[in-house]
Amino acid sequence: MEEGTGKINENEGKARKEEIYTKIVRAGKRTYFFDVKATRKDDYYLTITESKKRTGKEGKTFYEKHKIFLYKEDFEKFAEGLKDVVNFINNGKVHKNEGVSSVNSNEEGTGTEELSTGKFTSVSFEDLG
Repeated sequence: MEEGTGKINENEGKARKEEIYTKIVRAGKRTYFFDVKATRKDDYYLTITESKKRTGKEGKTFYEKHKIFLYKEDFEKFAEGLKDVVNFINNGKVHKNEGVSSVNSNEEGTGTEELSTGKFTSVSFEDLG
C-alpha cells in the first residue's frame, strides 16, 4: 500500500480484501492510522489506531497502540461530536447548548440530546483497570 495515499495495487487489494483504504497521519510523537475495512458481507467500517514509540526498561523500543472501531451507522454522530469538541477546544465555545451533552438514539434512530449539570467526577485510570 502506498503510504498516506490510500491507494493499493490490484494484487495487494485481492490478497487483503478486508483492507480497503488507509490514511496515515504523523503528528509529533504519535502516528494515526485511519483504516477502512470490510466485513465478510462487504459492509465498511473504520478503525482508528494511535501508535506511539516507547522505550522499555532495557532500552528496547516498542510501539504502544490504541485502537477504536467505528461503524458506518455511527459516523454522523461521531463526526458531529468530534466537530463540537474541536470547536470548543479552538474557540472555547460549544456549537449548540452550553454544558456537557451526550447524544442517545431511540428505536427510530433519531438522536436526542441530554445535558448534564456540567459537574465531573474524579476518576483515576487505576479505577478503570
